[in-house]
Amino acid sequence: MMAQYDVIIEGGRYFDGTGAPSSIRNLAIKDGRIAQVTAEPISHAEADRVIDASGRWVTPGFLDTHTHYDAELLVSPSLSESVRHGVTTVLVGSCSLSMICSDYEDASDIFTRVETVPRERVLPILKTHKTWSTPKQWADYVKQVPLGPNVISFLGHSDLRVGVMGLSRATSRDVQPSEEEMQAMEALLKEALDEGFLGLSTMCLKWDKVDGDREWSKSLPSTYAHWKEIARLNKLVRQYGRAHQGAPNAATPLQILQYVRECLGWLRRPLKTTLISQMDLKGSAYLTNLTKMTSRITNALRGDFRWQVLPTPFTVYADGIDVVFFEEFGAGEMALDLKDAVERNELLKDEKYRREFRRFYGEKLSPRVWQRDFGDAMIIDCPDASLIGKNFEEVARARGVHVVDLFLDLVVEFGKKIRWYTTVGNHRKPVLKRMVKDPRALITFSDAGAHIRNMAFYNLPLRMLKLVQESIDEGDPVMTMEQAVYRLTGDQADWFGVAAGKIREGDRADVVVLDPAGFDQNLEAVSWADMENFDLKRLVNRNPGIVKTVLINGKVAVDDEQLSPALGRETGFGAFLPAG
Repeated sequence: MMAQYDVIIEGGRYFDGTGAPSSIRNLAIKDGRIAQVTAEPISHAEADRVIDASGRWVTPGFLDTHTHYDAELLVSPSLSESVRHGVTTVLVGSCSLSMICSDYEDASDIFTRVETVPRERVLPILKTHKTWSTPKQWADYVKQVPLGPNVISFLGHSDLRVGVMGLSRATSRDVQPSEEEMQAMEALLKEALDEGFLGLSTMCLKWDKVDGDREWSKSLPSTYAHWKEIARLNKLVRQYGRAHQGAPNAATPLQILQYVRECLGWLRRPLKTTLISQMDLKGSAYLTNLTKMTSRITNALRGDFRWQVLPTPFTVYADGIDVVFFEEFGAGEMALDLKDAVERNELLKDEKYRREFRRFYGEKLSPRVWQRDFGDAMIIDCPDASLIGKNFEEVARARGVHVVDLFLDLVVEFGKKIRWYTTVGNHRKPVLKRMVKDPRALITFSDAGAHIRNMAFYNLPLRMLKLVQESIDEGDPVMTMEQAVYRLTGDQADWFGVAAGKIREGDRADVVVLDPAGFDQNLEAVSWADMENFDLKRLVNRNPGIVKTVLINGKVAVDDEQLSPALGRETGFGAFLPAG
């Protein structure tokens, strides 16, 4: 006799993903759906598998709505670095960087330098696998891939622009799209929206640069568009009730007002808008108040506006001078524009260049991401072991030199072999708690799949839950734990309009069983692990004892903290989830 259910999960504290009160419940799963949720016992004889969740939490699978897995999902579709932390739905196509409309080399060149995944790894993958050039063709391809988590996607504006205009014209300040080209972009965007894409992602941050030899070091194509081009494409996004993800230029904070104007819906439907990112920056603390005010006013005026908030300190690791926030000031940009190490070192030794670097370093009032404080940068690896564990300012004082000269001397001497880190923002826990408490914030911005030597926030949902649990334990709760789970699941699914993030009867069975006792460890710690099928090591998170079991579409993807061998090799786990 066949069992009535595939899996029973019994005795866990059940969160349904809506923010409703949690309670001890038993769940039965059949054919990828939640078949029953009950306080009554369910006979073990009625299921093929019984999971004991006593003393544990049972939650919907988490959504990670800011990743850059676009290339990785082609060759390593398990996306296991996210799944092992309970993420069952990932969003690709962020920051204007989908890999859909442009050809394989263009798609690689607008992605690899920005997201610091080596071009020599990404380009061959795209050359081998990219057979599509339209959103429908991409969606059809992804539906055949043995996905680990579910995938949702934006259409990236840089990708769209290059696919229609070509890389050279799309990165020229003297060229704007013709009417024929605008209509071609609109047709591709409409096709994407019809296929269930979440909307359009754009980019105004000019320090994100193109890779390759053809248009090396130009800003991303999206940054060259006049706002009327963005507004015309947004008209379609608005009609479909979808979302616009954007990134203002950090050097001109008032540019946010352009997004606000697009978002507002006084005589039209509001445009769902999410921007990257609200952060308590050490170097520009006042921006926290500006971003908070922007959100409150825009939503009060009938907008639908959400900042993305990373619920943890923003710590960045660097090899020598190779770190993206050095692109934000002229001297750093000059060095990073040089590919040749010998040529770069000659520049770094030049006294005129050093004066320029010191001038930028000394500017403390201009808007900036990096706090420009080498005293707040810890050396963690270096051929000269005597430097490890010290910050650059300490070493500079000991040697009697300016800290900028010390840093540049060490880069010339050791290159990428000197490794250091700094925490750029979200360092003040009370401020961070206020940011995540804002109900209009999207708890996201992991950048999973990108910046593989610079940062690791694959466990972002767990960091959010720990932050909230600590506040509850301290007697000053940021929110209830039900609300925290909701913010990571149903809230984001509802806002983006996808069928995920809830585990009520009839819902898709994307389920996480976790042990909250495991939060008693450092979730900010990083380690190295293989990046599957890339022949690379990357920074990852490892948090033993927390996520015990993960089910995706009712199939066990993580069992007793171990990844299923079938994940990423067999279909039936994740799927392409259309919006609407």
